[in-house]
Amino acid sequence: MANATPVRVRFCPSPTGNPHVGLVRTALFNWAYARHNEGTLVFRIEDTDAARDSEESYEQLLDSMRWLGFDWDEGPEVGGPHAPYRQSQRMDIYQDVAEKLIAAGHAYPCYCTTEELDARREAARAAGKPSGYDGHCRDLTAEQKQAYEAEGRSHIVRFRMPGEATTFTDLVRGEITVQAENVTDYGIVRANGAPLYTLVNPVDDALMEITHVLRGEDLLSSTPRQIALYKALIELGIAKAIPEFGHLPYVMGEGNKKLSKRDPQASLNLYRERGFLPEGLLNYLSLLGWSFSADQDVFSIPDMVAKFDLADVNANPARFDLKKAEAINADHIRMLDVKAFAEACAPWLKAPFAPWAPDAFDQEKWDAIAPHAQTRIKVLSEITDNVDFLFLPEPAFDEASWTKAMKEGSDALLRTAREQLEAADWTSAESLKEAVLAAGEAHGLKLGKAQAPVRVAVTGRTVGLPLFESLEILGKDAALARVDAALAKLTA
Repeated sequence: MANATPVRVRFCPSPTGNPHVGLVRTALFNWAYARHNEGTLVFRIEDTDAARDSEESYEQLLDSMRWLGFDWDEGPEVGGPHAPYRQSQRMDIYQDVAEKLIAAGHAYPCYCTTEELDARREAARAAGKPSGYDGHCRDLTAEQKQAYEAEGRSHIVRFRMPGEATTFTDLVRGEITVQAENVTDYGIVRANGAPLYTLVNPVDDALMEITHVLRGEDLLSSTPRQIALYKALIELGIAKAIPEFGHLPYVMGEGNKKLSKRDPQASLNLYRERGFLPEGLLNYLSLLGWSFSADQDVFSIPDMVAKFDLADVNANPARFDLKKAEAINADHIRMLDVKAFAEACAPWLKAPFAPWAPDAFDQEKWDAIAPHAQTRIKVLSEITDNVDFLFLPEPAFDEASWTKAMKEGSDALLRTAREQLEAADWTSAESLKEAVLAAGEAHGLKLGKAQAPVRVAVTGRTVGLPLFESLEILGKDAALARVDAALAKLTA
């Protein structure tokens, strides 16, 4: 479905630290909107803050975009008609625009010191008046400017707000009106000549002909300022039109507080390291403020793109629920074919994650256990603990599991189980199940109680993959040797 006017959206992060899930949700909604409307996604890097930006973070951003499966039509590595796409390489453009704004009277130098601004704000608050910039330097004469310059004062550049209410229709929140007294003149260039976000972001959007600005709710308050700047840029022939704005709901963390990039659960790298699938994570993040349908939470990303509509984005804050994220990721793990699942697990089956020696890994055993593991794990990193019993010389006993499973009489049960298993058909998981069932019946126990000591003896844990399939894959000699070792430990 294509719009009459081609859709052009942008994703413009700053390379400052590890990407966080709120950033990913914003990227997802922009990418999905572009793809749904057969539009263009511009990937732009806002790296004008030399003190906080880093090349390492820039590379992390690119790597994260690739891992998530996002492709972009213009930006780093692919180029485009509006290159360069890193703001640090566009400084001459911003300087030129700032000079034009000053020449046309849309901006002006402000010589107020920080101390003067603070004092006047405090006085305004004390008088019950708005504490924004009071316009002190708004209409300085040439002589007044010269006098400040003679004092050796530096100046920032402020944009001159038009002094009228701003009304716009937010694509998520509907019509919004902001009164003039709540949006005062604001800085666009620092005293050292460096342009501020308040200038570079809308200037780039204008020059790159962005039609829809989809971003976080935290930037809603800056929209009236940007609309005023757009009108000035249109007057100067720099912008063609004002884009439409849509402000996405906050993502809330623990205690219903806005999820901060400093929150541990906000880091994208955490989810990659734990073994979330990109599709599973994106499926969950899409539900933070948007709904696929009333009765379906799990879907493919192509299906999400096909249905994505800003009209379905909810303005209310969305709470990040790790358990639901894991559950949805587990569903996506189940949706893989076994070969793809086995390949996805590969990083967790070798150093530094795997505790077994590299030559202890047995591909045949892994191929046999993989279909059973696929139905049990929520994230790929769980595979290591679930299959380590196959490749370690002896199980990695969890003492809490040992204590829980090895109760009084467990030694007698294990002896009976060993006898039954010795006589069982080890090419049949069902035969092994019957052996343990018979051992349990001999001691007045149902299968669930009877298999617990056997599971811990063989795998080291009370919870894991299907026991009888695990026994079959491990093999008779190794399994019975572990039962013998457990009996020795119980009777020591």
